[in-house]
Amino acid sequence: MTELIDQIRSFNRNHTARLGLMRQTYLEAGLNYTESRVIFELAERPNWTAREIATTFHLNEGYVSRMMARLEKTGLVQRRPSPDDGRVMLLSLTDAGQGAANELIKIARDEIGSWLADVTEHQAQEIARKMTEIDEALTGRKPETTLRDIAPGDAGWLIQQHGEYYTTHDGFDMTFEALVAEILSDFLKSRDANRERAWIAQQGQTRLGSVFCVKGPAPDTAKLRLFYLVPEARGLGLGKTLLSACTDFARTRGYRKLTLWTHASHVAACQLYKKSGFVLNSSRPVTSFGQELEEQHWTLDLTA
Repeated sequence: MTELIDQIRSFNRNHTARLGLMRQTYLEAGLNYTESRVIFELAERPNWTAREIATTFHLNEGYVSRMMARLEKTGLVQRRPSPDDGRVMLLSLTDAGQGAANELIKIARDEIGSWLADVTEHQAQEIARKMTEIDEALTGRKPETTLRDIAPGDAGWLIQQHGEYYTTHDGFDMTFEALVAEILSDFLKSRDANRERAWIAQQGQTRLGSVFCVKGPAPDTAKLRLFYLVPEARGLGLGKTLLSACTDFARTRGYRKLTLWTHASHVAACQLYKKSGFVLNSSRPVTSFGQELEEQHWTLDLTA
């Protein structure tokens, strides 16, 4: 634990220097770091009280009161009584304060842009993603999980995820990864936008899973493919959400049946298929992907 703590301290020292937190003042107004941070926050969310500022930034209320008096004297902040309680004073930026906030934001963006000038776009995205993960881990906050269409970079991620996960957990060889790549290649090259769809589940900058609805062998039949969740997203109801998105889409596009192919070893997924109304049509032993498996075919009647 001591080594981990020292690693975090080292990062904090380096990051403090990058942010310029040792700088004495900001802008011509001579703002210190705490005052600048308050200006930032009031620009994002006006009508804070001094007590809310003290609580949010873990500051002494007396210190905050003196700081706000100074900012009011310099013409950057103004006070007004709350319409709900005239004894409570709400703080907001004046026009001059908003101008100072805009300049501070520009300085911050320019500084961060200079950090990223020598890294690739992919590296910059990874830096932002990891910073978000750090913030989420320490605060307990999680951004909303959303479902979106497939986008550049998703196919490569899906191939990697399937290849690594099923090799580790099921012992599959690389022919399975090749199959996933082939399915994605066919979808991206010949997708029928009216009758085929992909969903990528994402939380903030982190991908969590996928499901695809593609045309089947008959005009009234769709196929469910590439239903996948990263391990940490399992058991939270996201699988049901993805499956519902796929089945709802198939119904609205006029399909009468939705079929899927899987293996009996995928117990959790098979249980979810059964709960969602899929019926097991066939099950047979096969040798696939370097393993002895039980191949299964399931069908959902979309007219029921």
